[in-house]
Amino acid sequence: MFCLSLLEHSLPVPPHLLNRPLADAIKGELERLFLDKVISNLGLCISVYDIRSIDGGFIVPGDGSATYKVVFRLVMFQPFVGEILSGKIERSDATGLHVSLGFFSDIFIPAHLIVQPSELEADGIWVWKYDGSELPLDLNEEIHFQVTNIKYPSIPAEQDENAKPFSPMEIVGTINGDGLGLLSWWAD
Repeated sequence: MFCLSLLEHSLPVPPHLLNRPLADAIKGELERLFLDKVISNLGLCISVYDIRSIDGGFIVPGDGSATYKVVFRLVMFQPFVGEILSGKIERSDATGLHVSLGFFSDIFIPAHLIVQPSELEADGIWVWKYDGSELPLDLNEEIHFQVTNIKYPSIPAEQDENAKPFSPMEIVGTINGDGLGLLSWWAD
């Protein structure tokens, strides 16, 4: 779920930060640039783990910023296909379930990957019909789901006003399997 990624970046450090210790100024700029951002095919940046090397310090004429070549590691949230994660159901609709991990909310479980036989009730809650019982998938309930796909869609050139906000990383999951679904189903 979490991994370290080694990156190299040419980083301009603005003049107002040059009075601080160099490592602190660079770490602050790296955090400003990368924290809570998705890097395509790497995942969501959680934190700057360490700085491996700092080279340079070249000042570009007319800019005033000192530019350094920095090699550093980031802690990334990057689940793998087949991984089992725990999250809470944020909302449900006819298309499926929308799940949140707390720090990441672009997780979708399509209707065809919900445990079967299930159906959407009039109140908008999915219900699993199991052995004569009805087991609802209530909102804010914790579930285990398995990652089936991770998408990094390209940034759209234009977007409709009423379209959902762009998501740079989307996780698709399933709860159709043993041990998946609401934790309360498997507590006994």
